[in-house]
Amino acid sequence: MAERAGAKEIAGHAPQARWNGGWPREGGGGFALGLAQRGIQAENLRRFRTAVAGALAHLEMRRQEINDLNVFPVADGDTGDNMALTLRAVLDELDRLQAGSGERSLAELDREEIVESVARAALLGARGNSGVILSQLIRGAAEELSSRPGELIDPALIGAAMLKAANRAYESVREPAEGTILTAAREMAHQLVADVAHGAGAARLGADASAQEQDDVIAAALERALGVGQESVRRGPELLAALREAGVVDAGAYGLTIIFAGVIAALRGDQAPSLPHHAPARITHPQHCSSTYRYCTNFAVTGSELSPGRFIAPLEELGDSVLVVGDARTLKVHVHTNDPEAAVALLSPHGEVSRLDIADMHAQERERSQRLAAGGGANGRQQRVRCAALAVVDGEGFVSLYDELGVRTLRGGATLNPSTYELLAAIHAADAEEVIVLPCSPNVLLAAEKAAELSERQVAVLPAFSQQAGVAAALALDRERSLEDNRVALARALAAVRCGAVGEAARDDPQGRYRRGEAVGLIGEETVAWGDPQRTLLAVAERLAADAELLSVFCGAAAPLGSDQSEELIAGALAVELEVREGGQLAYWWLLSAE
Repeated sequence: MAERAGAKEIAGHAPQARWNGGWPREGGGGFALGLAQRGIQAENLRRFRTAVAGALAHLEMRRQEINDLNVFPVADGDTGDNMALTLRAVLDELDRLQAGSGERSLAELDREEIVESVARAALLGARGNSGVILSQLIRGAAEELSSRPGELIDPALIGAAMLKAANRAYESVREPAEGTILTAAREMAHQLVADVAHGAGAARLGADASAQEQDDVIAAALERALGVGQESVRRGPELLAALREAGVVDAGAYGLTIIFAGVIAALRGDQAPSLPHHAPARITHPQHCSSTYRYCTNFAVTGSELSPGRFIAPLEELGDSVLVVGDARTLKVHVHTNDPEAAVALLSPHGEVSRLDIADMHAQERERSQRLAAGGGANGRQQRVRCAALAVVDGEGFVSLYDELGVRTLRGGATLNPSTYELLAAIHAADAEEVIVLPCSPNVLLAAEKAAELSERQVAVLPAFSQQAGVAAALALDRERSLEDNRVALARALAAVRCGAVGEAARDDPQGRYRRGEAVGLIGEETVAWGDPQRTLLAVAERLAADAELLSVFCGAAAPLGSDQSEELIAGALAVELEVREGGQLAYWWLLSAE
């Protein structure tokens, strides 16, 4: 069998030596040997997918607990999320390989083809410090496994792979900190290697070992390493001041022990080894946080002759927590910065930028602190939904209203003009894979469409060009429906709403209709009334209320009349169902909508 095309040059790692070009040919006993080796391969692959699925399932069960421990290097509460995303990318890649192998089964793909694809998937799927470091642990282990084709996976091979993984993870971090996931990985690897050296358990298995014998031996070795990992987690605060001051263990290290426990459970087909629960950071106690940089920025770069080291210093001029990992053809970049656009621009001349992911760490820190202060903890995590919505807003009243409707908000200021990268961060903060964006201003449309284009999630931008129109659309949102079904439903709601506004004239009208400081009334883009604020409000309301069932009025922060006075004025003149609320917007005295 000739070497399979495409397997040799999978981006993510330097090519390794193959298994003499493939399966042995029939004749001279080689065919029988090939069948035996293929059986070993099939069993190893079954074990690999089972282990990854078990690890991910166990991590998902305690994801929020890991998030709540996260204080280093930034208290943004997403370590569990990031580690789960990395493992999910690995599992998805295994399933993709299976689906794309045609008549071949996973067992018939050679080990190098699989581990290199999986390592690259982990690299590209990684997000945040913890996700990138976990991807490097996976990469290091994959490199060791691919260098030993045909070898039965046993404690000796697992120990060698874990040691290579720990070394690769340390190399990826410019200033490794002890007491973190790095320490736990190294000490667990040393335990696995020491077991082999001192003959603990069965270090080597013969080819005639049954699948269950192999699973049991590997699980026993991993459980001994897990005990060392738990001790490493416990000692973390002794080694790292940020953990000690916050009264927590390291989230990444704890997450790694949870992954190991999940693997052990999967191999044994039984309950995972018991792991202690750890209290989240003390809210009233100082925490390590990033007061300088706002955005956790992650992206991939594909090109040729890429060198990770050459980009580290320039990125450090833009921010901190810099990680650049990969090889000559594929890099994953992570940086905390106030200027994601500059970070992307630094790399974009050298290759194609993709998988851009931006998180607002200041918002994450606030949400985490508020949840923990309210006693939410690991059980207070918002349930993930199929389709979420994001609205760009101004005014506390609108923030509260959209929150009541289950819509995330991004504060756009009086001009409703957030940047593309602020929108992208808000999209990625939504706890759903599909997101509808309500720009709530024509100013936001182009930036929202660009953010949708850059996002890896499925994103639809709807033509909701005012905050009150966005509310009407949001009422039609069903978070368990698909993106397309919601897009149709919200578009239908937008088509049925007419919007108006009354605000203060910023300048004299060239046609002489009004002077600066007087009221100006709009329906859509058309000026329909002007002059006295009360008469202008009533004129706009009267026009909108014609043939309408419901008229909604949102009072701005500087409106000449409060909500009670506004309601009394309109209700006394118009026979229409009326709803008046405080919007708190800065740009207009009143925003109105009719349905």
